Amino acid sequence: MQRRDFFKTSAAMVAAAAFPGCGVPDGGVFSDDLILDWRPYTGQLKYTFTIATYSRTFTPLVLVRLRWRDFTGYGEASMPQYLGETTDSVTAFLARVAGEVLPRFKDPFLLDDILAEVDALAQRNTAAKAAVDIALHDLVGRIVGRPWWQIWGYNASKTPCTSYTIGYDESDDVVNEKIEEAAWTKVIKVKLGMGEKQDKRMIDLIRARLDTVICVDANQGWKSREMALDMIHWLAERNVCLIEQPMAKENLDDAAWLTERSPLPVIADEACQRLADIPRLAGAYNGINIKLMKCTGMREAHRMAELAHALGMEVMLGCMTETSVAVSAAAQLSPVARWADLDGNILLSNDCFSGMRLLDGKITLNDKPGIGVEPLKPFEEL
Repeated sequence: MQRRDFFKTSAAMVAAAAFPGCGVPDGGVFSDDLILDWRPYTGQLKYTFTIATYSRTFTPLVLVRLRWRDFTGYGEASMPQYLGETTDSVTAFLARVAGEVLPRFKDPFLLDDILAEVDALAQRNTAAKAAVDIALHDLVGRIVGRPWWQIWGYNASKTPCTSYTIGYDESDDVVNEKIEEAAWTKVIKVKLGMGEKQDKRMIDLIRARLDTVICVDANQGWKSREMALDMIHWLAERNVCLIEQPMAKENLDDAAWLTERSPLPVIADEACQRLADIPRLAGAYNGINIKLMKCTGMREAHRMAELAHALGMEVMLGCMTETSVAVSAAAQLSPVARWADLDGNILLSNDCFSGMRLLDGKITLNDKPGIGVEPLKPFEEL
């Protein structure tokens, strides 16, 4: 038996003993094919979600399952409209992965090779790529019987608290209802960028009821650096801890001007999509917001966190409106993030997986292998 085969077989036996139901089938005879399938799913939001550029009441999702031998990994693509992906584009991309890439591989441990070929299939399709990446990481973690935070050597006690997002609404009653629902969290994230009057109204409504720390996401909505700086000084006096993407992502010079003068950290979100974006952002922003759906998944997110820290930048982990699959995958990186906005699953009324949980607002990482998730019903019934 070759050393690689011995390692994989031994790892499978260990996983089988530690996690019943995930082990090697009786007799040890099974297929080495990587089998990918998927199901469209609609994530229903508890409230209408409004930011500077649009509103929505749901998010189209595609849930993914990747099987090898007797092991199963899960992934997810979430498609807010600004990513430019649709259920049709994601399923078409996944069909290419299943037909053109996976048949060439019998070894799921070849993560870099597999995911490099997936990335090379198309220029964009980052959410579709993330679905495959997450499922492959989950699969490999289940084979070795370890969660990814442990495989990466992270300290699970160092996770941050997640923020809980309150979107803009014209109704004071609706905003107050959202504030009441957010009373449990240690950090509230507020979507601004609607105009100075409207933005201050949102903060004043929250401050009338809670003194919880706030992080602000302007979603590129502030139109001038002078106005942005005035707003940041006003916000700094109201227990706000950071500002995400205050101005248009193309305005790198204005971002650098603002960051130099800002009393609060300024974080790149839309300006930072993938690993290659980070070097040009150093000096223009204090940190970056890493989202799996933007960067193609866990493999690149891990590299982005390492590069950001090497360049002296802070790391924030974010998400779209997602089920516990993608949120739990991102949470594996949370011990190396200063801030986290991993609330996508609790913004949904129909999360269909169990996974990462919050304890008094703090991200808690479980010891389950892979990304630590399980479907709440059989995959075929989701």
